[in-house]
Amino acid sequence: MALPSLLDAVVQKIAVCARDRRLLVVPGGGPFADVVRELYRNHGLSNDVAHWMAVSAMDQSAHLVAARMEGGRAVHSVSGARAALAAGNVPVLAPSRWLKRSDPLPHTWDVTSDSIAAWVAGRVGAGHLVLVKPPGVGVYSSESSGVAIDGLVDAWFVQALPRSMKWTIVPADNEDALFGAVSGRHVRESSLP
Repeated sequence: MALPSLLDAVVQKIAVCARDRRLLVVPGGGPFADVVRELYRNHGLSNDVAHWMAVSAMDQSAHLVAARMEGGRAVHSVSGARAALAAGNVPVLAPSRWLKRSDPLPHTWDVTSDSIAAWVAGRVGAGHLVLVKPPGVGVYSSESSGVAIDGLVDAWFVQALPRSMKWTIVPADNEDALFGAVSGRHVRESSLP
């Protein structure tokens, strides 16, 4: 989100892929969550307060992403996502209402949008989770044997991810990898440094 042209490229690539696939976008908190982290450090917020503020930051990101994406529509629930899909839109989840009702994850900084996306993917029965990361990250997937993803995802991600869920991590600046992962085509992986 810090690079508007890159954000636009990513959301438009997702919109193109959504023409042929049923997608649900779960955006990270971006700069909105960064403000929460700073407030947490500087104002002594409790983990509970910081958790819900960071989840609300994801809602703000959802509205931004939906506004920038052709056919994007911010939704707050599975039924809202289904309605968006039925109308030919791309649902972008603002997760705070759903998470407040379910409260499935620990309230620590070990949980970020990575774990929330993994939990959501499991709840909606997704077949594949694609995490879009900042430029410069390699491409990694659950198909790789022995790939360690420490430092690429939050500490709770593996616990939140359903066991049989396929996943791929792609950098936002690699359009081919993003398109391949979101469209279900083969993605070439890089090795960890």
